[in-house]
Amino acid sequence: MKQGGGGMDRSGGRARHSGDLIAALSGRSLARNLHSDVLWELGLAIVSGTYAQGAILPSDGELLERFGVSRTVLREALKTLAAKGLIEARARIGTRVLPRNRWNLFDADVLAWFFELGPDVSFLRSLAEVRIGIEIEAAALAAERCGPDEAAELVGWVDRMAGSVTPADFARFDLEFHKAVAEASGNPFMASISALVEMALTAAFTISSPVNDPEALAVTVGVHRRIAEAIRDGNADEARLAMRDAISQGFDRAAGRMEAAAST
Repeated sequence: MKQGGGGMDRSGGRARHSGDLIAALSGRSLARNLHSDVLWELGLAIVSGTYAQGAILPSDGELLERFGVSRTVLREALKTLAAKGLIEARARIGTRVLPRNRWNLFDADVLAWFFELGPDVSFLRSLAEVRIGIEIEAAALAAERCGPDEAAELVGWVDRMAGSVTPADFARFDLEFHKAVAEASGNPFMASISALVEMALTAAFTISSPVNDPEALAVTVGVHRRIAEAIRDGNADEARLAMRDAISQGFDRAAGRMEAAAST
């Protein structure tokens, strides 16, 4: 993975990064404060390997001097990283970077750090495989459980996707569609993967949006309409197939663009 540009600028504000885009697409505001800036830069440094797995982070004194923040702000940032499984503080040893298998890869910030660095095709494939494992069953459950209003909402999001003018609008409507499928499943655990879906869609649209490609747009809208109509009609098997196709097509489009760029 290549190093990204997610550090703090000289004025103390954070440079624009994928976290901003994710927040914009999901309609959330992105808090900007010293804690979030320190958290972002340290998290990015860990995920990028600047602080390798098993390495000991610089002392609090060094980090305080580097970031120019209070000890309280630094400690809160370190506590947040620990809660995400990235680091562990040990008495008389220091703060150690944990192995990657301890990281919470479903966490929105952790995923954002990977995407900020520029995920490779294998990472995107792993993400797509997890989505397939979860979202196809969410679609099937939605077909069995959703009511007329929820079904109409899904069709409405597809119509908005079809009428999108900008990549940002299309991505936002696509995200809302997938969140609505998860809600319609009636399973609260399905809705908990929203961060995973946000990151996957953000990556796909950052790398290769279908909005400026009429053929790709028609295919993407068409497969989402298949999902919505299968759910509306109570056809769980078709909902599964259509959701698998939607996720696979998104991965293929993004992977193809990445491989084409790498070969030039």
